[in-house]
Amino acid sequence: MKTNDNKHNKYYYDFDRNMDNAKQSNTNDQYNGKTRTGGIENDHRVPDYYKGKEGYEARKVCDNFDLTYHLATATSYILRAYHKHDTPIEDITKAIAHLEFELEKIKREL
Repeated sequence: MKTNDNKHNKYYYDFDRNMDNAKQSNTNDQYNGKTRTGGIENDHRVPDYYKGKEGYEARKVCDNFDLTYHLATATSYILRAYHKHDTPIEDITKAIAHLEFELEKIKREL
């Protein structure tokens, strides 16, 4: 079966975009605590609806709290809920789904 190499968006393969937290932390040290692209103000890859009033990025908040994939995804949907679309319904629905996925995973591990 042939795979589609272009199925990811143009930012998927950026240097520090998809590293795990440990590797990204080491990379950030190399760049004086900023991302390779220069930090919050200069990181054109992150849409405005993922940035708070003070410039905090949703992904960095999630990383700071060491959230699992589903919790981080739910948090990101919640943080952008009133900023990306005309209504928050779609993002809140997606956040609920990811919270349910996390609960299912926790219950399986018990």
